[in-house]
Amino acid sequence: MPPRARETPRQERAQPYLGQHADQRAEQRPGRSPGAGPGGVGGGATPILAHLAGRLRQRRTELALTLRELAQLAGVSERFLVQLEGGRANVSVARLEDIGRALGTSAAALLSTGELAAEAAPGRSPPGEAEAGAGAPLLALLGLRGAGKTTIGARAAARLGVPFLELDGLVSARAGMSLAALFEIHGNAYYRRLEREELARLEGARARGVVATGGGLVTDPATFELLRRAAVTVWLRAPPEDHWRRVVEQGDARPMANRTDAMKELRALFHARRALYEQADFVVDTSALGLARSVDRVVKIAREAGRRNATRSP
Repeated sequence: MPPRARETPRQERAQPYLGQHADQRAEQRPGRSPGAGPGGVGGGATPILAHLAGRLRQRRTELALTLRELAQLAGVSERFLVQLEGGRANVSVARLEDIGRALGTSAAALLSTGELAAEAAPGRSPPGEAEAGAGAPLLALLGLRGAGKTTIGARAAARLGVPFLELDGLVSARAGMSLAALFEIHGNAYYRRLEREELARLEGARARGVVATGGGLVTDPATFELLRRAAVTVWLRAPPEDHWRRVVEQGDARPMANRTDAMKELRALFHARRALYEQADFVVDTSALGLARSVDRVVKIAREAGRRNATRSP
């Protein structure tokens, strides 16, 4: 028998994209798609891109950011943002995460709402669990860098069906520059002032969601007191050695940069702030529980807080 012809395997994209396929991207032309009005979404936009476009415009408006400011913060072009907000551009998951961070949120939070999110993420939590987050108050995660605030916070928020925010991202967006530039140009006092103002704004808006805070927030008494009024606070606890390992595993060499005994400094910082972190409403030992169970615990705290709020409501 003649040998059977071998099937040619389909080429896979190295970077996942949302929306159209790679060959369709090559056919795109500058300018608006037919039927796209000012600030609107083109008639050919896929449901997920249309949903994303609306979320991006809404979030940028809430933060009073211009397209140019957001482009600078996210490291993308204004033209790309115009197309993305019009539902006409494809975006990689990594690039969307950059844009989400510039908006004080995450790619998961920009996508994980409503019926569309349920279709796009078949492994998502059952509707009942997401609905339980509807009455939850703002939940603030505390801890040093490497505590898992972003990883745990984003996953918990997605399961609860509420926004995930990073306070540093909100401060950066408010200042219109990166945190590195903010500290270099304006200094720590200016950063703390914006941090306090952003928290006050969240409190005034009675914001819901999960927010990851900066590691040093607890050292500013006025800001920490404001946070404790505005949110249910959770310290993500881990020994200094685990903080170090997690940060290094993420490819961040800053803990070791220009420091002869960085581990000793980290231990000293941990012990100096420990009494402040212990003032949190709840403590989650992430080293003992691991990632999945830590997320479960944070979700449970938020749901219980939401039920208490619902009981108190008239």
